[in-house]
Amino acid sequence: MIALARKTLVYEWRRFVPAVLAVGFSGLLLAVQAALVLGIFGSAALYVTASSADLWAGYPGTQSVNFGRAIDPGVEMRLRLDPEIAAVEPYLWVDGEWSAGSVSSGSVSIYLSGISTRPDALMFAQVLPTALRDRLREPGAVIVDPVDLDTLSVEVGGRAWINSHAVHVVAVVPGLRGLGGVNVLASLDTARQIGGADAAAGSTYYVARTVGTGRAEAVRARLMAGRGSMGPVEFWTAPEFAQRSQWYWLLDTGAGVAVLFMALIVCLVGAVITSQSLASVVANSAREYAMLNALGASRWALARVVVEQSFWIGGLGLLLALLASSGLLLIAAAYHVPVAMTLLVALGCVLLVACLVLCSGLVAVRGLMRADPTLLLR
Repeated sequence: MIALARKTLVYEWRRFVPAVLAVGFSGLLLAVQAALVLGIFGSAALYVTASSADLWAGYPGTQSVNFGRAIDPGVEMRLRLDPEIAAVEPYLWVDGEWSAGSVSSGSVSIYLSGISTRPDALMFAQVLPTALRDRLREPGAVIVDPVDLDTLSVEVGGRAWINSHAVHVVAVVPGLRGLGGVNVLASLDTARQIGGADAAAGSTYYVARTVGTGRAEAVRARLMAGRGSMGPVEFWTAPEFAQRSQWYWLLDTGAGVAVLFMALIVCLVGAVITSQSLASVVANSAREYAMLNALGASRWALARVVVEQSFWIGGLGLLLALLASSGLLLIAAAYHVPVAMTLLVALGCVLLVACLVLCSGLVAVRGLMRADPTLLLR
């Protein structure tokens, strides 16, 4: 009986095409939605994930990177004295207003990051080449993402003003797009000059790299235990701080809740479309199943046929979804749409679609149970 499922799919493939397309469409919707969630809210932790630091020190209770406050400069010395810390550097965050053309022209809200210009610096080490980092040593030099040039109304080499301080764009680097504002990179000296007295008093964060791999959590625990003499400060490992920022934007903001609600709707729509398509296939084959039942095939044997057909339909639909979603995500990336995908999330999407197909197949079996041999007399 099991071979019947495959032979039916081959010889009556036109009947099963709508169901395969329904599964593929469901998988495509789910994959694209997941990629958008990862891309949009993953950019909230860009400052952490694009850097090579293992530890972050900031103001206690900071919910996201962009909510940092200045901390005591003595934290840097305490980090340098720890024998398991190999490198320490300050990171300055400045909320700014970007004006192009003249100081009095319209402005754009930006996030100005003051970073070290050392060749082995930690901040943005994953996206900023050493040659471009050297260029930030020029007074007033800044770097932005190429996609943000139109938003900032400036070109490479052009001049603008941040908080009424003159700057000029020396280069562009892809991968700097953030969530909620435009990211602008500058040297620590330039950022302190733009930030004024508040920025000169200290740094928003201090980042550090540990001597050995896998030691960040132990070093963090030791620093947290001895932070009483350092003033208001809290320490996080890089993955912890990145997750903290992402969860804030995903769960504690209206935008995140709306996206999660849309993801739930996508799952429900996919489940309904898939179940209805499989139920339609079974309904159209009711007379054939009734004849097999009349010839002695048990209903459970026929149910196994329907379930296997569901798995084959699910496999073909997932393959179609893989091809379509890969193409769409490549196009989205080419047009700088914030999308991202990981192997774990991709496997989760596959598992969820497989569960939808299995549940839909079980629902379709209910229609099979109504396939009575008396149908042949009508």
